[in-house]
Amino acid sequence: MTQKNIYFASDFHLGYPVGDESRQREQRIVRWLDSIKHDAAHIYLLGDLFDFWYEYKYAVPKGFIRFQAKLMELREMGIPITIFTGNHDLWMFGYFEEEFGIPVIHNPISLIINGKHFHIGHGDGLGPGDYHYKFLKKIFTSKICQFLYSQLPVSIALGFGFLWSDYRKKKNAHRVEVFLNEKEWIWTYCKEVEAMTSHDFYIFGHRHLPLDLPVGTNGGRYINLGEWFGYDTYAVFDGTTVHLKKYTAENPFSDFIAMNLR
Repeated sequence: MTQKNIYFASDFHLGYPVGDESRQREQRIVRWLDSIKHDAAHIYLLGDLFDFWYEYKYAVPKGFIRFQAKLMELREMGIPITIFTGNHDLWMFGYFEEEFGIPVIHNPISLIINGKHFHIGHGDGLGPGDYHYKFLKKIFTSKICQFLYSQLPVSIALGFGFLWSDYRKKKNAHRVEVFLNEKEWIWTYCKEVEAMTSHDFYIFGHRHLPLDLPVGTNGGRYINLGEWFGYDTYAVFDGTTVHLKKYTAENPFSDFIAMNLR
């Protein structure tokens, strides 16, 4: 019998930049999903799948058809998929539940898989610091603000969203992600959670830097999934432990050695 694995990935940022680069990334992600469908017991996608996403009642952003078609194929095969919203696609309101049967979760959750305790989410707005974003997130998630934004014509609202996303990306285009030691805010958040309730694995995205760091004194690990601009990294739980992997066309399951302070 084929070993069934649990897969985790995040930060695809489909739609940025507009054109070939995003399309090639989408095709690469579809190939990765195709490579894991034979042994996937569950796939968790931890946010920022799209660089901008806003759902109207009768309209969603165009594009990403290859990715969505692959999700539908996997669902029709009976593979459970769970999506978490990120800071770029937090305006998911029902499309994926209704059309694909994929639940969408907006905050970190704890769950038990094969006897192991997991705490998983996207990672935005967690831990100390980042107060500017935390303030903006309160505005972005306000029902009143969402209602007012939804009153804009679709072309204006989505156009503005893509322009804002493009501006933010270009502003940070030359920033190189480096390990920030004690200023790794998601890691700090994990240690705060661990002090209250012990977990085996903390799995997040958002950081754009693959990490595998110790949490607490009971063997817990914080694993950051990286991104699909340059790393093309994901994680797999084989029923016992979690491994960080890197997708390449030659070897979809190659091991990835992340920052590890053990």
